[in-house]
Amino acid sequence: MSETPAVASIHLSHVGLCVADLAAALRFYCDGLGFEVAEGYDLGDEVAATLEVPPGARLRSQMVRRDGATIELLSWTTPPADGAPPTRRNRIGLTHLTFVVEDLPAVEARLVAHGGTVVESTRTRIDLGRAVLELVFLADPDGTRIELMETRPVG
Repeated sequence: MSETPAVASIHLSHVGLCVADLAAALRFYCDGLGFEVAEGYDLGDEVAATLEVPPGARLRSQMVRRDGATIELLSWTTPPADGAPPTRRNRIGLTHLTFVVEDLPAVEARLVAHGGTVVESTRTRIDLGRAVLELVFLADPDGTRIELMETRPVG
């Protein structure tokens, strides 16, 4: 199927996550998941309407990158961050970020050491015949769900 020129010109730029504590988020995403700190911006009312907040906005927009993926960590001073990410995958909107890993127990332990929390009830093992898929969800320091997946051959 060929793309029309308008569709071909669309590329994902980044995923934005609102965080309560930028230092904790950087520790989790950079030290834990291996993202690298990229450009960052101190912003105010020039983006209030765009970000759908009232005038008086003050925030830090900090980009982190890994493997061609960019996450924008939005750390608000005014108005302060509020709310909570969904705790179920059937909630409308962004439900989770997924990472394929090679050593699930080691990555899981690393993320816990960097502020993550394992959601034990999500631990799943699926027999694929010649391989086994293991997955588990963690919550980042703000509760955003992070899925870790590892596929290993049987035997």
